[in-house]
This record gives sequence, C-alpha cells and structure tokens, in this order.
Amino acid sequence: MESIGLSSSTARPSGRGDLRRWQAFFTPQEIVRRDWMFKLVGKETFNVGKSETKATINIDAVSGFAYEYTLEIDGKSLKKYMENRSKVTSTWVLNLDGIDSRVVLEKDTMDIWCNGQNIETAGEFVDDGTETHFTLGQHNCCVKAVSSGKRRDGIIHTLLVDGTEIAECTE
Repeated sequence: MESIGLSSSTARPSGRGDLRRWQAFFTPQEIVRRDWMFKLVGKETFNVGKSETKATINIDAVSGFAYEYTLEIDGKSLKKYMENRSKVTSTWVLNLDGIDSRVVLEKDTMDIWCNGQNIETAGEFVDDGTETHFTLGQHNCCVKAVSSGKRRDGIIHTLLVDGTEIAECTE
C-alpha cells in the first residue's frame, strides 16, 4: 500500500472546473480529467494510488458561479482519512541527493515504502526494540521501533538516514 499522495506529493487536492472540463490533482500528478462536462455539481469518483483507493470529489454550488469542492477517500473526509492513516503508518519526507522522497512505514506489517515502491528490508531485534534496515540510493537507513514506556503512546518509530534522525511528517 502506498501513501495517498497523495503519497505524496502531499495530501492537498486542488481542482479546477469550468463549463467544459474538470481536473483533479494530487500534487504534482493529475489523477482524473473530465472533458466536456455539462453538469457542474455532483460527485466524481476515481481511484488513487497503486492500491486503487476509492476517492470522491463532491462539487457543490455555493452561490452564482462559486463552487465548493470536498474530497472523500474510502468514504471518509480527507481529514478523517488522514487521521486514521496516521494511526497505522509513520511518514517521513526528505530530500536525498536532490530527490524528494516520502518514506512510509506500515506499522502493522513493518513494510517500508518509498515514493510508492515497496522497499526490501532486513529486520533485527536489538536490546531496546527492533531495527528495520534498508537503503535509499547510497544512503543507509534504519527505522527504530522502541517502547515509549506508556501504554497510551505505544511504540515510537524513528527514521535514521546515515545515522541522522529525520523528523516525522505530521500531515
């Protein structure tokens, strides 16, 4: 599974519409384009990402020729979907050798994805938890999983790239 991005890419959809066409983007990739639309309001459903996650854009007339666009993913608002995803994944955004990268850890399977590609990893148990090792280009990476010591906080996942800790993305 990949991060919807949205994935990036960030989870910031933008839409443009007029009397003839409608487009949806998940920065920077165009996901759907509808040419020669005559209905300006309603729903447009499409799939996002390699996991083919169902997304719907609701287009509502606000007043005159002003429109409001709302995005639902898997039947949930974008905000609710992102909140749920943040519970089961950890995401880091970084630039390596001039290339923007989004690293996503699926906490339930410990799978690691980078820019939508599943990364081969090697896991090992260490004194204070686990370490999952992988490489990105020429960089040695490691996701450390250690107990927070608090039941409510659970396990803390930290990404290290060449020994340097990378801050987790909160959006």
